[in-house]
Amino acid sequence: MRPNRPLAKRPVTLLSLTALTAGSLLLAGCGGSASTEPSEAASAATAAPEASDAASDAASGAAVADPVSVVAAFYPLEYAATRVGADAVTVTPLTPPGVEPHDLELSAAQVAEIAAADVVLYIKGFQPAVDEAVEQQAADRAIDVSAGLTLLAGEEGDHEGETEEEHAAHADEGGNDPHVWLDPTNMAAIGAAIAERLSTLAPDRAADIEAAAGTFEQDMTALDGEYTAALATCASREMVVSHEAFGYLANAYDLTQVGISGLSPEAEPSPARMREVAELVTANDITTIYYETLVDPKVAQTIADETGASTAVLDPLEGLASDASGDYSSIMRDNLATLVAGQSCT
Repeated sequence: MRPNRPLAKRPVTLLSLTALTAGSLLLAGCGGSASTEPSEAASAATAAPEASDAASDAASGAAVADPVSVVAAFYPLEYAATRVGADAVTVTPLTPPGVEPHDLELSAAQVAEIAAADVVLYIKGFQPAVDEAVEQQAADRAIDVSAGLTLLAGEEGDHEGETEEEHAAHADEGGNDPHVWLDPTNMAAIGAAIAERLSTLAPDRAADIEAAAGTFEQDMTALDGEYTAALATCASREMVVSHEAFGYLANAYDLTQVGISGLSPEAEPSPARMREVAELVTANDITTIYYETLVDPKVAQTIADETGASTAVLDPLEGLASDASGDYSSIMRDNLATLVAGQSCT
């Protein structure tokens, strides 16, 4: 924790201000007509109460604590930190709206922000550039918010019939699925982990942080309840998505994710995989293929055109669209409405 620093302002006494004001009036009278502009003495007199209050605070040992500086690797972590920390924190996001977070490259200024931050929030393995900067600049101050959560293995899919080049494109899709935030109960746990660290860095605000974290948990629990109730009676349990970002959502609400592409949104599916998904869509009377806000929809549209299905946007909330007007909670509710329609839920 950084030590609180008392305000270093010299007290201004009313006696000195009175003498200064009287002297200014005397000089104005000797010099002819007085200026209509406020004098420095008048400005000082106006500021006297604030200066006196600051001096009193300093004399009594009170101090204004600096907010905790938080760097958040991408949007859901920015949202959680802002909700839990409130005015006890300043949150700097690394991924701007409209940028696909997998593709993020850090500027020198952003690396400097990571080095200077009190806390860095990230998910290890999700953004290689952030992983590298954290390891070099903030290993002792970073929180991998996925630590402690039950992680799902990455879906590698069936790549039978791929060429060597196509198989190599999928070679990095192993490991754990990083998209933990699409389960609201995971978001509640992420908020609790952030709150615990913030409370140690700002003990004078610990009660406020704890209260905000409690409200955040209640909100995420309510969101989870809405998903559970709305998706309980869907006619279709198979959710066909352009890339496998929705494993935690599917796992939480008894859906089966069928990814056209794997965990990497840039990986092109093989012709064999495209045929396989199209056959599954036709055989199971699947009516909707979901694509994402920050990813080219051409793959989803190709299968929809071939099978007669419709397409719909399902937001993985990896980052906000540049024209987004909602936040995590409202976008998750938009996703729920989309799923209720697309999965024929009653």
